[in-house]
Amino acid sequence: MRRLIFKLHLYASLIFGAFITILGMTGGIMAFETELADLARARLVYVTPGPRPLSLAEIGAVATNHFTGESIQGFGLATAPNHSYRVRLRHRTVFVNQYTGGILGEQAGPDGVDKFLNGVHQFHLRLLLRNSADVGRQIVSWSGVAMVWLLVSGLYLWWPAKRARIRWSRRTAGSTRPFWFDLHNAVGIYSVVFLFALAVTGVLIGLERQTVPLYFRLTGTTPTPPARPLAAHAPAATPISPDEAISIARAALPGVAPFDINVPKPGERYQIRARYPEDLTPGGRSLISLDPYTGQTLFVEGSRTAPAGKRLNTLNRAVHTGDVFGLPSKCAMSLASLMAPVMFISGLMMWWKNRGRKVAL
Repeated sequence: MRRLIFKLHLYASLIFGAFITILGMTGGIMAFETELADLARARLVYVTPGPRPLSLAEIGAVATNHFTGESIQGFGLATAPNHSYRVRLRHRTVFVNQYTGGILGEQAGPDGVDKFLNGVHQFHLRLLLRNSADVGRQIVSWSGVAMVWLLVSGLYLWWPAKRARIRWSRRTAGSTRPFWFDLHNAVGIYSVVFLFALAVTGVLIGLERQTVPLYFRLTGTTPTPPARPLAAHAPAATPISPDEAISIARAALPGVAPFDINVPKPGERYQIRARYPEDLTPGGRSLISLDPYTGQTLFVEGSRTAPAGKRLNTLNRAVHTGDVFGLPSKCAMSLASLMAPVMFISGLMMWWKNRGRKVAL
């Protein structure tokens, strides 16, 4: 049985090891996707906090006065006092100091940082393979399943000897086999819990079409009803302002911090994305939809009050990205993710150097 498990462990690593390495490297970067983007454009993002931010109307006027002829598509509000606001115009995004009204700069379309991080994200999600069958996503999901097997079988194979340190004295002249063996064992046992969490949550994300309905069945809950339809209004009706919409959103979900709002076109509604202080995921998990003319609430779902099935899915994603406990868990998950390539390389070196030899189990 032990030899059979060893063979299956070896074959799984040889078949899926390259994919797991890609997932590990890209995942280690993605854990700090927001922080890397902000750091790359620090002069546009960071401001000195002032006593009171300007209203969205004032901030929007700053942008449109500077870029005449441009219409406002939406606003990005800072959830940290030292971060700037963003005004999305038709052809550019303008970064504005919300305390002074000064324009920090503009960004016309995705820059090099955005393209790189988006490429990393798509590589991690579907290996850059876009097609109707979503083959890349399926490969990623099966690689996650293989990772779960490698961790479980690896723990079984490790258990009798329980090697947990790299013994440099074991390195013999002309041979590095003992080093790779110790490295594989030590890295594996110290990162196994984190890698197991990454693998399982990743598989659940990849199979969300099946797992999300399961979450609702397990919790005995149902998804939040869809937004109510938008009522018809007279062509001359005056819409409420974004500032008014933000106030209504805050009243609908007390304690929430809105961070993104669109400026609706005719036939569209206000969509306000927000998060609570405990929501450490940059994208937030709260959404408020409003009638742009009456301010009537058409849809509300907060991360605190969402159905249990939705909150379970949100928790799974937060564990996978490392957002669940903020910076400490992001560091832990990023480091563990980067250990996956180390595990594959050390295991590959062990196999390469042991070709034709009988391996002691």
